[in-house]
Amino acid sequence: MDLGGTKIEGIVLDAHGQELFRKRVETQREQGYQHILNRIKGLHEDLKASVNGARHTLGIGTPGVVAPRTGLMKNSNTVCMNGQPVKDDLEKLLGRRLEIQNDANCFAMAEALLGAGRGHKMVFGVIMGTGCGGGLVYRGEVITGPQAIAGEWGHMSIDPQGPVCYCGQKGCVETFISGGGLQRRYEALYGVKKTFFEIEQDYHRGDAKAVELIQEFFRRFGRAMANLIDVLDPDIVVLGGGVSKFDAVYTLGVAEVARYVFNDTLETPIVKHQIGDSAGVIGAALVGI
Repeated sequence: MDLGGTKIEGIVLDAHGQELFRKRVETQREQGYQHILNRIKGLHEDLKASVNGARHTLGIGTPGVVAPRTGLMKNSNTVCMNGQPVKDDLEKLLGRRLEIQNDANCFAMAEALLGAGRGHKMVFGVIMGTGCGGGLVYRGEVITGPQAIAGEWGHMSIDPQGPVCYCGQKGCVETFISGGGLQRRYEALYGVKKTFFEIEQDYHRGDAKAVELIQEFFRRFGRAMANLIDVLDPDIVVLGGGVSKFDAVYTLGVAEVARYVFNDTLETPIVKHQIGDSAGVIGAALVGI
């Protein structure tokens, strides 16, 4: 299942990763924590019924993570989940074990096993949407780390004098290259609110302000991605989220990565996702236990 702010999506996959059943329900998060758990239980019952109660694994993807030290949810944009023992409470409610993973990890897992990263040993999945997240999959396993922050490259600071990030640092990758960050950057520089799509359209028309911002975006993307590649040297990087649909990322953006990477040539493929909007829920199924 993929737990979002407005909807919970569930999917059943067979042993070969083929979809058997899918359903969405509203999260109804305004009704609080316990109500969300009950919505998850109801959806789980529907998923089980679709395969006549057959034995299955179960995974849930969500913004935020379960902190290993406390067992409590942190960093979720469904704020009523934060500070709650979500995994323990769901296991009691459903009467079974399950796995909860960050949604970027689920994206990376889906692309590594079934999408653009298939056949590669180390896959780094990047989401450049409202925010900027990442997930690392090595030999078919999500790497989370002892603090459950592996892959959080969006909160590497690449400019200590840069914009303030919600995490408290200045100049995080997210403030420069996420869709939300680019929109806030445009407003801060020019005093006008525009969506990333509008900025992209202006860029293609040659608008001077949009061109200036996007050129900065390419430089920041290049430095951030080169830093990542210098540390991990992944076999492939797969991009997702709204900004990943901007085709110039794969030409002018990648050229900037080549400029900054600690090598004479850039040999790491940086590619667009294949699975798309379904990667989160498919990845959740793949990480299930």
